[in-house]
Amino acid sequence: MAKVQIIDVEVLDNPSNFFNPFQFQITFDCMENLRDDLEWKIIYVGSAESEACDQILDSVLVGPIPAGRHKFVFQADPPKPELIPVQDAVGVTVVIITCTYHGHEFVRVGYYVNNEYAEPELRETPPDKPDFNKLTRNILSSAPRVTRFKINWDDSA
Repeated sequence: MAKVQIIDVEVLDNPSNFFNPFQFQITFDCMENLRDDLEWKIIYVGSAESEACDQILDSVLVGPIPAGRHKFVFQADPPKPELIPVQDAVGVTVVIITCTYHGHEFVRVGYYVNNEYAEPELRETPPDKPDFNKLTRNILSSAPRVTRFKINWDDSA
């Protein structure tokens, strides 16, 4: 059984301007004391065609962690527009929160993200080069995709 269970992830500041930070309030239970850190990451999928376009927006170590319920706000800078393929800038993509222990990923929470122009005329006739300043980011917070992986919690390697 997993020693850490995510209870809730609340998407904050949503919808938001493309250049606003991502903010997630994460609540999790720790079933017993963990002497080592959990590593949390926020990853922005820049293109469904290539993992090379994925951007790790932030990574944070949390620990050691006593048994009980814990809550924190994880904030990350927005993705770098120059690393997003032009054809993938507007439309649907994904943001992923992962958590690892001793380098082993045990949970990932993915959300669909829709980047679109707020102005109707830009939606109907988008510019050839995306104008990231005019994009609105909307995270589909009501439908996260949660994947859990079994790991050896006692493995210190």
